[in-house]
Amino acid sequence: MDICLDGKTVLVTDASAGIGAGIAKLLAAEGVNLVLLARDTERLQAVACEASILGAPTVKLLTGDLADEDALHSVLEAIEGSVIDILINAAGASRPVALMASEEEWRQAFLLNFIAARRLTHAVLPAMQNRRWGRIISISGSMEPRSLNAASAAKGALHLWSKGLSCEVAVQGITVNCIAPGRIHSRQVMTQLHPSAEARADFVQRHIPAGYFGEPEDVAALIAFLASPLARYITGAVIPVDGGMHYFAH
Repeated sequence: MDICLDGKTVLVTDASAGIGAGIAKLLAAEGVNLVLLARDTERLQAVACEASILGAPTVKLLTGDLADEDALHSVLEAIEGSVIDILINAAGASRPVALMASEEEWRQAFLLNFIAARRLTHAVLPAMQNRRWGRIISISGSMEPRSLNAASAAKGALHLWSKGLSCEVAVQGITVNCIAPGRIHSRQVMTQLHPSAEARADFVQRHIPAGYFGEPEDVAALIAFLASPLARYITGAVIPVDGGMHYFAH
């Protein structure tokens, strides 16, 4: 199926590995021009090479850590005046915190998991409004935390901000949606959440009806559809991609 993305320009954050890299490579095969952002230059260059081979006409690289205010400012300056048709806010990380965590821990969690996405979105929105077409898609997370995690609070803000924004820009042909991944094979999941094969097997057996962890491509396939003109009537949604985990794990 042709999902009509040829020639669109897509900015993907956290594109050097995991879900972000999977998104970049799948969209490359759809013929989009890519702007890839991550803090790991070497990994980002490897993803860019694959994207070019898969069919992306152009691939531009930006490096920066969105958990750093100065780096975020530099990224915003770098994309100023750019025409971005589709923004994929894929950057984020779990931030478990103690009961009396410092203000700095909370600030960094919100900067990475909410504020960066909001500021990048507002940077690219004017051009979308002028063209009366655009897609904003953010990777969020579960709204049923089992412990105190500053990232969960930030992702909650991302959900509600996205829903509110979707109402403001829908009439201009711009959709705003969130995707809430479950357990997807990535560096963070494999090294922090479930570092052993036994832990992964136990979690799958107890919580994931589908019977396995997902792959970045499972998320990327939905993003490709939401990014396309075919999804023009879907906005303000939060869609889980989790093998059924959300029905059982909480």
